[in-house]
Amino acid sequence: MPDLNKMTIAEARDALARGDVSSVELTEACLAEIEGAAALNAFVHNTPQIALEQARAADARIAAGEAAAMTGIPIGIKDLFCTQGVPSQAGSAILEGFRPEYESTVSQNLKDAGAVMLGKLNMDEFAMGSSNETSVYGDAVNPWKVDDRRLTPGGSSGGSAAAVAADLCLAATGTDTGGSIRQPAAFTGITGLKPTYGRCSRWGIVAFASSLDQAGPMTKTVRDAAIMFGAMAGHDPKDSTSADLPVPDFEAMLSGDIRGKKIGIPGEYRMEGMPQEIEKLWSDGAVMLRDAGAEIVDISLPHTKYALPAYYVIAPAEASSNLARYDGVRFGHRAKLAQGDGITEMYEKTRAEGFGPEVQRRVMIGTYVLSAGFYDAYYNRARKVRALIKKDFDDVFAAGVDAILTPATPSAAFGLGEMTDADPVQMYLNDVFTVTVNLAGLPGIAVPTGLDKSGLPLGLQLIGRPWQEGDLLNTAQVLEQAAGFVSKPDKWW
Repeated sequence: MPDLNKMTIAEARDALARGDVSSVELTEACLAEIEGAAALNAFVHNTPQIALEQARAADARIAAGEAAAMTGIPIGIKDLFCTQGVPSQAGSAILEGFRPEYESTVSQNLKDAGAVMLGKLNMDEFAMGSSNETSVYGDAVNPWKVDDRRLTPGGSSGGSAAAVAADLCLAATGTDTGGSIRQPAAFTGITGLKPTYGRCSRWGIVAFASSLDQAGPMTKTVRDAAIMFGAMAGHDPKDSTSADLPVPDFEAMLSGDIRGKKIGIPGEYRMEGMPQEIEKLWSDGAVMLRDAGAEIVDISLPHTKYALPAYYVIAPAEASSNLARYDGVRFGHRAKLAQGDGITEMYEKTRAEGFGPEVQRRVMIGTYVLSAGFYDAYYNRARKVRALIKKDFDDVFAAGVDAILTPATPSAAFGLGEMTDADPVQMYLNDVFTVTVNLAGLPGIAVPTGLDKSGLPLGLQLIGRPWQEGDLLNTAQVLEQAAGFVSKPDKWW
């Protein structure tokens, strides 16, 4: 069977069950593809020996009739997830040499389901970025290309998105704090699901902003997202914010029937200066869902305009607290000290060397908004705005809306280096359609639905009711099938 690495999870699972292919063959096909894709800089720590060992164990499990849905499926793991004995640096120099003695709950769940880990994936440092240009490993590169422009795969899960889009793995884990699964998915023409806050455990995931971070799957199709998500999710007593709820069979909920569902179109997401292509994509998506039997209704989310500023107060505030643990004392990078230097100098030098400019910027913003004179003016006010944003969504769902349709990003992928030298706020505007979902703790999914005039992928976002990922995935699959997006990047790497 040629091009095994191009299979979807569902195709590979069925082929494995039939005995048409082995997990070892699938894994070897992906490892060979990774080896030839150095130009994408998607994988930053390859684990071929671990992968082949896990693949052999998966084949034995399949032969014994004990396979789960993810058994034998080769995947990539974002570098934010702690993986036992394997470098886990969160894309940062300050965690240089860190090999955890434990496994994150999500990656352990996937391991227990029989998934095969090919290696660790590139990302923005500590998940802070929208273009994968803040990584200590260097830029991840989008497999989609226009002329000779090297494009961003998005961030912070840029390596995950690039790897899935380029068929280096069948799927990957991502994390989403303000759009870090959905924006890269839209930029690379794949599917990315950000679950309800608390659906996947955060234990063993390097923290950025603890009240916003959530793990999710990045896959080639909506069906694959449902399969992988089912293996990732679940209650974890080690995470106090993990929800003690049963995990349904999300794949079984893909009925393809959305007749009578109410889909909301929020007027506040019609931004000034929005490209016509994004406008058209959005209205075409609404028509597709209406043609499938859904009712399209106009809705209002009045506090949307305050979401971005609230997010960029709350997230840095939490980051400044979380990142205080990196000091060079017990693990990671430690600066060389001059004679006479004390503990304070060690902290200062270690952090100055270990944290990149974007992380330093956000830590300083976070420290400022939490400081005594500014706590009420910034942080407390942002928390109140967050409550109002959540109430907007609660009111809309209480009025009978089942899902909300919006653009996923304000544009297609931009060139690497095109935004980094500009005002950082320009980069932050990439999160304009996604941050509300994290602030409200809701599930959201990005689905590829078209190409722009340059031939680059564009995606739409669906936002669902809390804990109703099954319904959200079903609506997303209807949109996916109606859009019929099958484009792949031309292989240039």
